[in-house]
Amino acid sequence: MIDLSKYNNSPFTRGAPAWKEALWWVVRSLLFAPWLPVPSALKVAALRIFGAKIGAGVVIRSRVNITLPWRFECGDQVWIGDEVQILSLARVRIGSNVCISQRAFLCTGSHDFRKEGFDLITEPIEIGDSCWVAAQAFVGPGAVVPAGTMVKAGEVWKKI
Repeated sequence: MIDLSKYNNSPFTRGAPAWKEALWWVVRSLLFAPWLPVPSALKVAALRIFGAKIGAGVVIRSRVNITLPWRFECGDQVWIGDEVQILSLARVRIGSNVCISQRAFLCTGSHDFRKEGFDLITEPIEIGDSCWVAAQAFVGPGAVVPAGTMVKAGEVWKKI
């Protein structure tokens, strides 16, 4: 049985100092959270400043949430749709010519339900070239989406 009083995620590191993460929250609030369209070039520039590796021709729509940009990589000609959530507690790598559609969720973190302390589990996500992760799809921790794959709308794609 879970006993959340025993929860301890001290082995987890966020990969950057607290000040950097706090500054990212401010930038994310200004550039990524608004419903108003903010040019993708500004968002890409901000992500790069915070350590993301981003290729050419990347389009990032409104209300995209990338938790820790220093753990985010994407190739060329990537489209990230409105309200996409990228929980990058571990590395998220997206290939080139990839479309991540509206409200998709790329989630690198979960918990071990079998452990009393509900231990945090993080694993990277890899999405190959020429993939489409359709609207409201969920890609879970440790998942590898092979090149040329479509993850259907609402589908759950998990580690095998």
